[in-house]
Amino acid sequence: MKTLVIGIGGITNGGKTTLARRLKEQLPNCTVISQDDFFKSQSEVAVDEHGFLQYDVLDALYMEEMVASIHSWMANPEGCKFPSLPSNMHDKQKETEDCWVLIVEGFLLYNYRPLSDIWNKKYFLTIPYEECKKRRSSRVYNPPDPPGYFDGHVWPMYLKHKREMEENETDIVYLDGTQLLDDLCSRICSDIVQELEKAS
Repeated sequence: MKTLVIGIGGITNGGKTTLARRLKEQLPNCTVISQDDFFKSQSEVAVDEHGFLQYDVLDALYMEEMVASIHSWMANPEGCKFPSLPSNMHDKQKETEDCWVLIVEGFLLYNYRPLSDIWNKKYFLTIPYEECKKRRSSRVYNPPDPPGYFDGHVWPMYLKHKREMEENETDIVYLDGTQLLDDLCSRICSDIVQELEKAS
């Protein structure tokens, strides 16, 4: 049995969740873990000097629980099997039928050292500042973003963590989050097939 752990990191509103869901539909035996499911309650999130809740930092997340969930899957992936194969992978069925894929998606995947050694492939979605701000403003958050939150907290934290990631991590594949979803899926599916071929 082969297992692959695929990271889809990147900027807020860059399309991580949508891409992960599409991949889950297309890949056999695929499970998705979302970092957003590990946010602490609002009462546990720090507030900065401007009154902004510090959601875009690791301390706003139950990261140990997330790591435990990932290791739990790695220990017993067979419990999450989806037998359908996408049409472009039918000719690879022998390589994929005994493989389980975990996709972990989130905005701070590659800044947490206990996760550094688990990835088979690491992807990072980027979109330009203006597009990111536009997408963010169209989303409804609980609690809602206060005025100035994107420029005062979200974007600066993204730039800070991206710099730290680039200093400490290698082999990250950068993807343009403005590309068509089907194109992004095809790229990652192709990479996964190559990873399975290398492992066989």
